[in-house]
Amino acid sequence: MIGKGTSIAHTGTSIVYGWNQEKGGEIVFSQHLAGERPQEVTEEFKLIQDMNTRCQKNTLSFILSPTPKDGKDLSKDRLGELTQKFIREMQLKENQAIGFVHRNKEHTHVHLYVNRIGFDGKAYNDSFIGKQSQLAAERVAKEMGLTTVKDVQQEKELDSIKVRLEIKNIHQRVMENERPKTLDGFMKAMKARNVEVIPSINKANRLQGFRFQYQGHNFKASEVHRSMSGGNIMAQLSQNKGIGKPMEAGKSVQLMGKTLEMGTNLAASVAKNALKKVITKAIDTGIGY
Repeated sequence: MIGKGTSIAHTGTSIVYGWNQEKGGEIVFSQHLAGERPQEVTEEFKLIQDMNTRCQKNTLSFILSPTPKDGKDLSKDRLGELTQKFIREMQLKENQAIGFVHRNKEHTHVHLYVNRIGFDGKAYNDSFIGKQSQLAAERVAKEMGLTTVKDVQQEKELDSIKVRLEIKNIHQRVMENERPKTLDGFMKAMKARNVEVIPSINKANRLQGFRFQYQGHNFKASEVHRSMSGGNIMAQLSQNKGIGKPMEAGKSVQLMGKTLEMGTNLAASVAKNALKKVITKAIDTGIGY
């Protein structure tokens, strides 16, 4: 669950938005209020806010967003419980508040409006309210057994690791089994396995490196694995072509019928990686270089 919070001045307009019937607006939480209609709630807020005319942004606006999966399973009562616990975590139990659920776009979320001015006329300290909201939502999610932001981040990271490993394995199979000699051939072989290789070309029309796109993910070549840097890939293609010496690799490449100059860093990386491969081969065969 994600929590977002800010201080606002347009109380009435915001509460009308929360009540929006077209978005499925329904009250899930209310405290220290007699009315329910936007105008009634706004007037009740204003009675207290008039006790502190120095505070201009006198309403706190929060959005509590469970993950889409959690949101589908949360009843009105559970959403009310969630909101009440959030209010407690933010130490706002003594302030007027009203919360509306929106279930539009298959994304359940709560719009919560809290009077920043307490019954004692003092304004709630809204310093770092955005961060406070995130932390409070995290604690509530843990307490209620809901998915936290950290859970989502860990899931994304695990998915990213899995996809990068798949790209690396596909790349290795292409290089070992098909041994492409050209960049076009390499890109075609990878695409046949649903991996799109995207050349990174700068404003000077020089090739700088590559990105890999697979299953909705997009990574720089070096992010997939250090052995898949642009320089390493180009050096490997040169080796497949039978170019044995680093200086023969050149500083240009053929791509889709066009000749592209390689960027300075890529060209240097190609030469470095080609030299490594030559030295390794020489050592493996027991030949001095």
